[in-house]
Amino acid sequence: MTATPASPSSDKRVLLAAPRGYCAGVDRAVIAVEKALEQYGSPIYVRHEIVHNKYVVQTLEKKGAIFVDETAEVPEGSIVMFSAHGVAPTVHQEAAERRLATIDATCPLVTKVHKEAVRFANEDYDILLIGHEGHEEVIGTSGEAPDHITLVDGPDDVENVTVRDDSKVVWLSQTTLSVDETMETVDKLKEKFPKLISPPSDDICYATQNRQIAVKQMGAEADLVVVVGSKNSSNSVRLVEVALGAGAKDAHLVDFADEIDEAWLEGVSTVGVTSGASVPEVLVEGVLEWLAQRGFEDVEIVKAAEESITFSLPKELRRDLRAEAAALGEKR
Repeated sequence: MTATPASPSSDKRVLLAAPRGYCAGVDRAVIAVEKALEQYGSPIYVRHEIVHNKYVVQTLEKKGAIFVDETAEVPEGSIVMFSAHGVAPTVHQEAAERRLATIDATCPLVTKVHKEAVRFANEDYDILLIGHEGHEEVIGTSGEAPDHITLVDGPDDVENVTVRDDSKVVWLSQTTLSVDETMETVDKLKEKFPKLISPPSDDICYATQNRQIAVKQMGAEADLVVVVGSKNSSNSVRLVEVALGAGAKDAHLVDFADEIDEAWLEGVSTVGVTSGASVPEVLVEGVLEWLAQRGFEDVEIVKAAEESITFSLPKELRRDLRAEAAALGEKR
């Protein structure tokens, strides 16, 4: 949908965040599933949701992808893809034991955190991983160095943290967190462990930061912020929190336009709209159309950053994985 500057005399307007929606890692992962289906035919098994978005998962299922919770559910001799959130080394071992051909669609930014975890573990550091318990990315990163990693689930969890040697402590983080909450946790950790060192580069992904900055810019002006995204999407949930923290009077997370409650619009003249990093633009267009039908036709872009990063597709898509899977099966 083409956005035009809001009319100064308009009673109702929409502030549309830019950037929003797909990040480079999500785009890569979704295209990887589509390419695998084109190249090898269905079924392509995917361990866990390729990205945390209901619409994307449903769309890929219709094309022939089969999403499973565990590697053991994938028939031997099949192709399995690992999601953008990454997996622990034990999952790669499970796939090898089941003679599965694998495609690793882990976001390169998550892979960077995995490599940092391995390096610091090899140097015998205690690693404090800031993240949310149970999130696939945290499980994958923790699995790289389980004996060295302690999960810190927000600033309130800091008081429970203990380390072997407070002169050899480093923090890493889940890539999709709120920047502000992460730094609040880091500050508390530094109070407790003054010699705590930071990773060589910021772990929170550029896309997460940019989307949060755009929401902060619109939040103070918005009576209502609608975040398009799924409830199991960490970065989408954070956008609601960031909007409220920035001064928005109200904020809600929806998967689809028809989930918007018209009661939310009562007394509202400015609606902010954004979407999480795993959300296709078609869902945002649906929300804009829904709002336009209710008088919110003027759309003003709130631009926080330019994004031009792209990632190459997984190298496995350049091989004949069906032949590899068959060969693996023959080795039994």
